[in-house]
Amino acid sequence: MTRLELYHQKTKQISWKGPFFFILTFIIATAGLFMAHHYYQNSIKIEAPEENAGSKVVIQLPDGKEVFTYENYIFEKDGRTYYKGERNTIDLTGGTVTYENWE
Repeated sequence: MTRLELYHQKTKQISWKGPFFFILTFIIATAGLFMAHHYYQNSIKIEAPEENAGSKVVIQLPDGKEVFTYENYIFEKDGRTYYKGERNTIDLTGGTVTYENWE
């Protein structure tokens, strides 16, 4: 048998060690990056400062309706009483303010 026949008749064996370790390393690295991303996203805490709203009050309006709010949301300007909320301002002129615990 010649060298050509000796080496060219054999099928080449494929080594599975290289691709196996490459894929395993890729999976471990991806899992580690995912866990690090998840950890850092959950470690960021944004907390609003606590706001002192004051005592609880009930305002009896002249038409018989009641407004339940806190003392620090009520202010007076030019002899008129107003409620200042997050998005709106309500005129409460003529209402009587009573301090009650309205739970």
